[in-house]
Amino acid sequence: MSDFTTVAKVGAIEEGKGEAFAVNGRMVAIFNEGGKYHAIDDFCPHMGAALSTGYVEDGVVICPWHAWRFCVKDGTWCDNPKVSIDAFEIRVEGDEIRVKVPPAASTDDQGDA
Repeated sequence: MSDFTTVAKVGAIEEGKGEAFAVNGRMVAIFNEGGKYHAIDDFCPHMGAALSTGYVEDGVVICPWHAWRFCVKDGTWCDNPKVSIDAFEIRVEGDEIRVKVPPAASTDDQGDA
């Protein structure tokens, strides 16, 4: 059994753009950069914006809310490389884009009303 989950078909994500997918209880941003796909957390650690909606250029996605910049290949925050978000292994099998995402860590019901 594979640990990879199919999220989209090749060509479904526009060149130079990202899209968000729910995988194993997490939101994952998948980016198409020159026909190569990259997967990182879709959650900006600053204020929680969806990175998948950010502007992508030269391997960097810019958060749409406050312009934090993250490398789409490894999740590194460009302004402080000691900080990063999760990046996920991705592969193309046939016409399917597949990503390997570990299940979300459980929380102690933080933020539930």
